[in-house]
Amino acid sequence: MMTEADYYALFEAYRVGQLPAPARADLERRLAADPDFALRFAEFEELTGTLNAYGHRMATRRKLRAIQAEMDQEQTDIAPAAPFETQAPQPMLRISRTERRLREFWSAHRATVAVAASVAFLAVMATLFGVELWRASVKQPSLYGYTVLRREVERIKRNQRAMNRAINQIDGTKPAEEVNQGKFSGTGFALTADGYLVTSYHVIQGADSLLIEDKNHQGYHAEPVFTDVAHDLAILRIRDRKFTGFGRLPYAFKRGQSDLGEKVYTLGYPREDLVYNDGSLSARSGFEGDTAFYQISIPVNPGNSGGPLLDDRGNLIGVVSGRQADAQSAAFATKSSYLMKLVDSLSAANAGGAYRLPRTNVLAGASRPQQLRRLQDFVFVVKVYE
Repeated sequence: MMTEADYYALFEAYRVGQLPAPARADLERRLAADPDFALRFAEFEELTGTLNAYGHRMATRRKLRAIQAEMDQEQTDIAPAAPFETQAPQPMLRISRTERRLREFWSAHRATVAVAASVAFLAVMATLFGVELWRASVKQPSLYGYTVLRREVERIKRNQRAMNRAINQIDGTKPAEEVNQGKFSGTGFALTADGYLVTSYHVIQGADSLLIEDKNHQGYHAEPVFTDVAHDLAILRIRDRKFTGFGRLPYAFKRGQSDLGEKVYTLGYPREDLVYNDGSLSARSGFEGDTAFYQISIPVNPGNSGGPLLDDRGNLIGVVSGRQADAQSAAFATKSSYLMKLVDSLSAANAGGAYRLPRTNVLAGASRPQQLRRLQDFVFVVKVYE
C-alpha cells in the first residue's frame, strides 16, 4: 500500500524526468485510465506549483534582507570615529553611481517592498483557500470544454415529493416509503451479449455504486471495468445473479470514419421514457477540432450522455457526450473507432475478461421504426449513487 509520501515521491520523479521509460509509460497509462489517480496527480501539481512560487518569493525576500544588512554594515564601517580616538587610517570608500541609485531606491522603498512580500504571502494563502471553496461549490465540472449531459435526479425527486405530499393531503392517504432513485442518470448501451455496456465517463464520475435499468424498469447492479477519461468513455459490466444476458445484439460497431452529412440518430433517457432524435453528422471533429469526436446536429438534453449514435444502416458510430453551451443543435459524440481501440487494448491485456462483440448488423435494410423496435431492448438508464 502506497502512502501519500510515496505518491509524492513518484510524482516528483516523474515531473523532473527521473523515472525510467517503462515506469513513466505505466504511470501515464494509469493517469489516463484512473480518474482518482489523475486527480491526486493534479492536486500534487497544484500544491507543488504554489509552494514553489511561495518559495521563490521568500528567497527574494531573504536576498533583499541580506542586501539591507550589508548596506547597514557598510554605513557602520564608514561612520566617523569619536573625538580624540586614535585609529588607523581607513581607506576611502568609493560608491559607484549605480550602487548609489540602488541605495537611494532601497531607502525610499524599503517599507513598500516589505509590504509587498507580506501581500504576496497573503495572496498565496487566499488562493489556496479560494481553490478549496471553488472545489466545494462546483458540482459537475466539465473535463471537455462543453456542457456534459448527465441528468441530475435530485431536483426531479424534490419536485415529485412536493407533488406527492400535495396529493396525500388532498385524499388523506399515508405517504408511501420513498425509494432512492440515485443522484445522477445517463444512458448506456450493450457492448456484448453477456453483460458489458458502454456509457460516458462523466456519467459515472464519482459514483459509489451503479444501477442499470431497461425500458421495463428491470434493474441490475453494475460496476466499472475501465474508463478512458480523455475520450469520455466508460465500460461497465453487470454483476447481478439474476442477469441472464442481453441476447444477440442487432447492431455492429463501425471501426472506420463516417462521412460528413450522413444521417444519424440516437436513443436515450433524458426523461424516464426512451427518447428518439435524429439529424446529421455536421463535422468530423468535435469541440475545438478534437478529432476523437464527431459534431452532430441532433438536439440532446441532460440524460442523453452515453447513448448510442447510429447511422442509417444501423451501424453504431459513436457515443453521445455533450453539447456546446451557446448552440443548442451542436452536439458531440465520441467516435466508435476510439471505443474499438479501447476494447482491443483491453482484450490484448486480458483486462475484464473476453469481449465478444457482435459480428453482424441485422438492422441494415430495416425501416427506421423497425430499427428502433429492435434497438430499444439494448439501451439502458445508468443510475449513479454517491
